Amino acid sequence: MKVGRRSSLGLVLALVSVLGLGARCGDEDKPKAAASTSTSTAVGLTGNLTVLAAASLSEAFRELGGAFEGKHPATKITFSFDASSALALQANNGAPADLFASADQANMKKVTDAGNATGSRVVARNKLAIVVAKGNPKKVSGLADLGKSSVTYVLCAPEVPCGKYGAEALRKAGVKAKPKSLETNVKAVVTKVSGGEVDAGIGYVTDARAAAPSAEGIEIPDEYNVVAEYPMAVLKQSTRTELASAFLEFVLTPDGQAVLAKYGFTAV
Repeated sequence: MKVGRRSSLGLVLALVSVLGLGARCGDEDKPKAAASTSTSTAVGLTGNLTVLAAASLSEAFRELGGAFEGKHPATKITFSFDASSALALQANNGAPADLFASADQANMKKVTDAGNATGSRVVARNKLAIVVAKGNPKKVSGLADLGKSSVTYVLCAPEVPCGKYGAEALRKAGVKAKPKSLETNVKAVVTKVSGGEVDAGIGYVTDARAAAPSAEGIEIPDEYNVVAEYPMAVLKQSTRTELASAFLEFVLTPDGQAVLAKYGFTAV
């Protein structure tokens, strides 16, 4: 009987030992599963992205692109900046790009109506400003001064958003004097003013700020001003729609909007 009890006790102890070993093995498996999940998450977004963007977005979008690449080191964003009208034409002609950011709804509509972009969302807003050379040599204080014979000014072409908005502001203010020239985009307006070719130009608040210290902005009162909306959408020809959507969403995050605000854009 004593021998039998010892045998039973031995069997129990052996079983407990096996069960304990199994428990330890199970515990060892858990960290391995967690490590696998972490590695998968760390991979993140990859690939190259091309964005067609309105010229007035240049400085802000370059910083946003760098910030996005910082969060996703395996990505690279290339920008093509120009007048929205020119970019809309490129988008509709199948230019190899992934996103289109326009300075107005009208040029975005040309692309969405043609079925070449989807999911358009407003990512920023802007206002007009009179751009003058540093120190404002002609002492321009408002739109009325652009009507003086002693002052020369330039405007964007009518098909370009800043030209359309500028003409509307001048009409509201009753200014009938013609611009010295019509420029292809807002950066060309700033260049002519900064270079001393003309006394003033109508651009955006953001461009006047970006042109410092060679130029400065004169505020246009709200009664004459125009609010520009900047819609952005993924293009039909994009082969990286997931990455394109991720960048669009990033622009709309608080961090993205803070970068835009830094350059003078207003929140959406």
